[in-house]
Amino acid sequence: MLPPGTLRGIVAMLAACAAFACMDSLLKILSGSFAPAQVTALRGLTSLPLVCLYVAWQRETGTLFAKGLRWRLHLLRGALTVLMLILFTYGLKTLGLAEAYTLTFIAPLVITLLSVPLLGERVHARHWIAIAFGFCGVVVALRPEGGAFMSMGALAILAAAVCYALSNVLGRLVSRTEPNSTLIFWTTLSLALGGSLLAAPQWTPLRAEHTGLLLGLAVSGFLGQLAIAEAFRHGQAAAIAPFEYSALAWAIALDWLIWRTVPDAWTLGGGAIIIASGLYLARHEAPRTVPAQSAAP
Repeated sequence: MLPPGTLRGIVAMLAACAAFACMDSLLKILSGSFAPAQVTALRGLTSLPLVCLYVAWQRETGTLFAKGLRWRLHLLRGALTVLMLILFTYGLKTLGLAEAYTLTFIAPLVITLLSVPLLGERVHARHWIAIAFGFCGVVVALRPEGGAFMSMGALAILAAAVCYALSNVLGRLVSRTEPNSTLIFWTTLSLALGGSLLAAPQWTPLRAEHTGLLLGLAVSGFLGQLAIAEAFRHGQAAAIAPFEYSALAWAIALDWLIWRTVPDAWTLGGGAIIIASGLYLARHEAPRTVPAQSAAP
């Protein structure tokens, strides 16, 4: 029998994956009209009003500027988040959602690696084997033939996964002393300001036909953040985290519905290996690290 709240957490995680998959499909569509930095800025600018309303509704506005706020960690985390989304959007220009998601699933393994030097957590020998197994899955997903390893899109997605992992670990450090509202707000503001500054020299004017896409981007990103916060608030992380891999099913479905593409055998095979290693780590709660937190961008 599931512990109290776990079923609610699982449903919330499934909803979060659906929302983020929709958001990422919109990022991919927008990447055809705008530079990655501008897409990053639009992601932050569209969601910021909703985040502000949510923080005000939660009556946590005062926590955003509270004394003792860990500004250095917020700034570093914000820079990593901006870089992560720029790289991820760049990768989406040439890769399908399913291919990109398969490579980003390496993030929980990287988080496990980083938890040792940054968080002082202990990883057992069998978990190191699982991590190595997961990295072999990445090699398979990169199609070990010809010049596949030279794909700039794939390398950008992998770099984005590393940035996400670093951001996640910093988020765990911040969350020890600050509420989730500060993480969500400062992450969203970083995307809005950082992306705007980088995109300003070559900013492309928005057109009326982009209105629906931007509204969808705002709503899907915001709902995804709320759902994933709900997931880890009500259930055990070890039971809920594996359901993050349901994102791959959404990615495959959206790839087919929007772009009429399907992942090849290399992507599916590598994804299966990575997911198996991630599930093993989540099942055994190695460093008690979860692959996604409420501040996910």
